[in-house]
Amino acid sequence: MTMQGPRHRSVGGRGVVVTGGSSGIGRAIAEAFEANGDRVIVLDRSGVGAEVITVDVSQEESVHAAFSTARERLGTIDVLVNSAGLLTESPMQEMTLQMWNETLLVDLTGVFLCCREVVGEMRQQKWGRIINIASQLAVKGGVGLSHYAAAKAGVVAFTKSLALEVASDNVLVNSIAPGPIETPLVAGISEEWKVAKRLELPLGRFGGVEEVAPTALLLASEPGGNLYVGQTLGPNSGDVMQ
Repeated sequence: MTMQGPRHRSVGGRGVVVTGGSSGIGRAIAEAFEANGDRVIVLDRSGVGAEVITVDVSQEESVHAAFSTARERLGTIDVLVNSAGLLTESPMQEMTLQMWNETLLVDLTGVFLCCREVVGEMRQQKWGRIINIASQLAVKGGVGLSHYAAAKAGVVAFTKSLALEVASDNVLVNSIAPGPIETPLVAGISEEWKVAKRLELPLGRFGGVEEVAPTALLLASEPGGNLYVGQTLGPNSGDVMQ
């Protein structure tokens, strides 16, 4: 007899929280889940609307308060997408400790704090999907982006470790490591860096946010996402092949 995994949450109608969902990749992912029929709450440092809750993901109390409000509105949180991020540029030798710490706080500690808010209820209900946005730079590094690459490498390792802890309760944790994507975040990087990066890419272009969002839907889907545990999927224009 073939054993099949549980189907606890139907596709559509789930409670979804997307951090950093007011712009860029996060916004595209939030819109994709909404189009799928899910109930979506966005957590961001800025943004307006009934479905946006203000949060600073680097601050423990702010994260706890935001998730408490999100839980009140959704009832349950079935899917968490950690997309909030900070991207600055500096040669390592000239980098300040403040720049280093700020990046790790937002891009790595923020993922930890948000995951910690939801894993308990997901394990209790025996269903959950956590999707952390990493970067292809976690694998290959980037000139002037050592702090960002280090944080995103931490996200990948954290994702694998958490996946091992909670998969037996049907809580699946995975990450997406996009290549350079046309977002407000990337717009702040120097044109010199962007020109050089385009020349490295087999596709010869940066991606669009609409080309990343479907990967998040896949990882949260049933049965399509049911066998992904601690994986890192890479819509990256061929910048990293594995």
